Amino acid sequence: MNKHRILITRATFDEVVTDLRRNFDVEMGGDDPCLPEELRRRAARADVLMVWGDRIDAALLDAAPQLVAVCNMMVGYNNIDIAACTERGILATNTPGVLDDTTADMAWALLLAAARRVTESERWLRAGHWKGVRFAEPLGRDVHHATLGILGMGRIGRAVARRARGFDMPVIYHNRSRLDAGLERECNARHVSLEELLAESDFLSLNLPYSTDSHHLIGAKELARMKPTAIIVNTARGGIIDDAALIDALASKRIAGAGLDVFEGEPDFNRSFLALDNVALAPHMGSATFATRMAMARLAAENARAALGGERPPCLINPEAWERRRFR
Repeated sequence: MNKHRILITRATFDEVVTDLRRNFDVEMGGDDPCLPEELRRRAARADVLMVWGDRIDAALLDAAPQLVAVCNMMVGYNNIDIAACTERGILATNTPGVLDDTTADMAWALLLAAARRVTESERWLRAGHWKGVRFAEPLGRDVHHATLGILGMGRIGRAVARRARGFDMPVIYHNRSRLDAGLERECNARHVSLEELLAESDFLSLNLPYSTDSHHLIGAKELARMKPTAIIVNTARGGIIDDAALIDALASKRIAGAGLDVFEGEPDFNRSFLALDNVALAPHMGSATFATRMAMARLAAENARAALGGERPPCLINPEAWERRRFR
């Protein structure tokens, strides 16, 4: 009897691959993404795809006639055409819950780096400019007692909010639906309108999923409503901010700074960011710790095993596909 075939599109941990190979025929890609044509060719005989941000569209799904499931090794899934999966009875899964705290830590790393001008100062130091401590420069902005605004109060947003207690920060938030009173108390957070969030935040953290509704939710008009001393942090997804509008706001000092882990069109991001001193940049590494990435890979593997075993995966995104599934 032939083993079911799993294609892992990017290199992952040997322990996870070895474990899967006990029961399945596993092929693993390299560190870099495949070109679409190559990915379609390699997916043609796969029963499950374990993917890391690769674009899974209708054309790829049609090239993989025996595909049972697409298991994203990340929590966001805007790289997958969910409707196309559902229409074909292909299960789609993600990895929620295992990266909340790690991503919240990264949001705070960028917030602090931008506030205290850490990356700018490090570049200045490495260039050999430091001749002694100066009293009046470089001066950053205090984080303690400042107002933290959070746009998107899901699991990661709430983890960001909880960390604000250590800095004695009042927290305000805007969400599609208001949290219940217990969660608001836990996060020490007050619900406000989007307009109020923009106007009152000293630091604004974006923690919402990307969708057509959230595309360019923060553009020139929204940035103009923020304080000139405000700093915006995005560890969510590229495209939520209009990057061109943000570059203009940073260059003209309409806002004080930004901390960015995600970008539009990444990795082909807008290189104009590189000319700005008032932005801390990271290459989409919010979940990049050993423990968290291992947990993400293991959860994706668990989803794959369940799908191939005829069981409902624990992190099923499209439950409508369950009754249409190809493998029973």
